[in-house]
Amino acid sequence: MFHCGLACAASCPSLDAGAESLVFMEAISTAIQPQRSLWSSLVEAVRGSHQDYTAGSLNRAILLLAVPMVLEMVLESLFAVVDVLWVGRLGANAVATVGLTESMLSLVFAVGMGLSLSTTAMVARRIGEKDPEGAAVAAVQAIALGLIVSLAIGLPCLLLAPRLLQWMGASPEIVSVGSGYTRICLGGSCAVLLLFLNNAIFRGAGDAAIAMRLLWVSNIINLVLDPCLIFGWGPFPRMGVTGAALATFTGRSIGVIYQFYRLLKGTERIRILTRQLHLRLDVLWRLVRVSLTGILQFAIAHTSWIGLVRIVSIFGAAALAGYTIAIRIVIFVILPSWGLSNAAATLVGQNLGAGKPDRAETAVWRTGLYNMLFLGTVGVLFVLFAEPVVRIFTNDAAVIPLAASCLRILSYGNIGYASGMVMLQAFNGAGDTITPTVVNFFGFWLLEIPLAYWLAIRMRMESSGAFWAIVVAEAAIAGASAILFKQGRWKRQKI
Repeated sequence: MFHCGLACAASCPSLDAGAESLVFMEAISTAIQPQRSLWSSLVEAVRGSHQDYTAGSLNRAILLLAVPMVLEMVLESLFAVVDVLWVGRLGANAVATVGLTESMLSLVFAVGMGLSLSTTAMVARRIGEKDPEGAAVAAVQAIALGLIVSLAIGLPCLLLAPRLLQWMGASPEIVSVGSGYTRICLGGSCAVLLLFLNNAIFRGAGDAAIAMRLLWVSNIINLVLDPCLIFGWGPFPRMGVTGAALATFTGRSIGVIYQFYRLLKGTERIRILTRQLHLRLDVLWRLVRVSLTGILQFAIAHTSWIGLVRIVSIFGAAALAGYTIAIRIVIFVILPSWGLSNAAATLVGQNLGAGKPDRAETAVWRTGLYNMLFLGTVGVLFVLFAEPVVRIFTNDAAVIPLAASCLRILSYGNIGYASGMVMLQAFNGAGDTITPTVVNFFGFWLLEIPLAYWLAIRMRMESSGAFWAIVVAEAAIAGASAILFKQGRWKRQKI
């Protein structure tokens, strides 16, 4: 797998003649522009940049987009880590509740991410074409679609939460402890979907710093409310694991309200006007068409997670709690990498809209290399210090070795995963959601789940077998994505 990731990096310089010309012209452009220090660029990235990402230094464009997107994803990952940090004090059943619910909530994330990637692609393409009116119209249709879908998902889950836990193999004790948590998390999916969608609008427009600040608001609220509602600090009631769900829902909901305020107030790049608040069926249909394969793409990936959770649950609450803790730690470092991937998607969309496919391709190779360096370094640290990291989240002697083993195994696949996620997001940024969907189908459903079952049960490797199956599948996905990306069909995608 490491060879697959390094092969992607090695192929970066060997682009076609157009890409080489682009690099040469970029060097000339950079030389004649006023040079900015790294510190001033970082400050500009956090404050919000006015740069046109279809011209000028490509490295600077990546930096200005990636820094706020990485910080945004760091903040998003705090939702996962903070919850499990406090819930881990409540015992294995509470942690198992979070794991089972998150595996089901992953389907909501799949819908949100599928809608978001099509929204980012369409908004970025219109911004690249210098059509802010078209970008705003696309944003309105995305929000309308998100409201419809969130109601269709949230209402049934609100009513069926205990039964959903039972279907996932939860024991009666877990159902008793966790029904409230599951009801709020799944029933309140509207907040999750709209948070994803609205930030996708800002990212597609290039307003990455605004998306970052929105999550600051949500996370500060979540950080304060989590221990208060879980343990009953001060005037708050003691709600146990249910309090974690309510804290997260409250933080996300307030973040969504702030998102709507910023979209209506407007930014330099995008603003929704009152006259645009109506359905445009032609735009809505294009959004739905791209979103359907996008939703399927992430549904394939996330349902494979449900399959893995179901396999791991066979080996008891301690194994499931260990898997949940390790996955949360992995998510904490992977989500910043998604920030880099989202930066690549925005650059692809805007540069294709501006008629610069070679610049888009170069941006993806460079971003992929940076991502591999980051996740590869993190992977080495987790392999060396897995157990001390796990002990931050739990003191359960039965859970610690299982969580540490899972974290070490998953870390071996970091380089391949770093490369694969950038490539797949590049396809999505171009509006080509079919290619990643096919890659995910073969990688997760036809490889990962059967391999996990065979290793865990047939080969008697138990939960470790499922963890190794994840590494193998991600390596295969990374290799296939690099080959398909190099073929360049995504450059001709219309949206």
